Amino acid sequence: MLFDLLTALLDSWSLWNEAAGDADTGQRWRREYLRLTYAAGGYRPYEALVVEAGRAHGIGAGAIEALIARWDGLAPWPEAPGVVAEVARAVKVGVVTNCSDDLGHRAVMRVGVPFDVIVTAEAAGAYKPRPEPYRLALDTLGIPAERVLFVAGSRYDIPGAGGVGMPVWWHNRIHMDRGDLPAPLAEHDSLTPLLGDLISGPTPSRVTREDSAAS
Repeated sequence: MLFDLLTALLDSWSLWNEAAGDADTGQRWRREYLRLTYAAGGYRPYEALVVEAGRAHGIGAGAIEALIARWDGLAPWPEAPGVVAEVARAVKVGVVTNCSDDLGHRAVMRVGVPFDVIVTAEAAGAYKPRPEPYRLALDTLGIPAERVLFVAGSRYDIPGAGGVGMPVWWHNRIHMDRGDLPAPLAEHDSLTPLLGDLISGPTPSRVTREDSAAS
């Protein structure tokens, strides 16, 4: 199973809001950064995109420095460590995240659970929802896409992960509007239902940790 990191497992929205000084400014800054990453094509340094997004909304250097300085304070959603740990008992787990190698690996540590695969945009040479990060994670796992559930955070992970053949389960914590994007297998505002869905569906197929080790 693969997870988005900075939205599906970690509360990165609060970090941006705190660095910006208020929620409205933080959300405008974060949305501009997301717009830049989706339009970036090949990988551009994550920190440079953060700076560019901040300048577009008049956000000063102090807020930008605060975001990076507070990175190791990223908090997982309350249920995330327990859910990931339970999933990891049955299948291999990994993350695919839109940030640099350094910040990605530091963010992973905040979940508090070891992952079998960690793929950053820097390592893949491109940002999600381009296919390169998802494909690199699948290649590293060595498991066919249709047998790997992707737990999305951003709504754009739905067509991104789905476009390479993975079924997608959406953790829509902040109730984003899906718009005209394709429907995921399931949508919840908590990770807790993921455990029940793994028992009863909705994934079309499953792979055990033993199966994945033999792949």
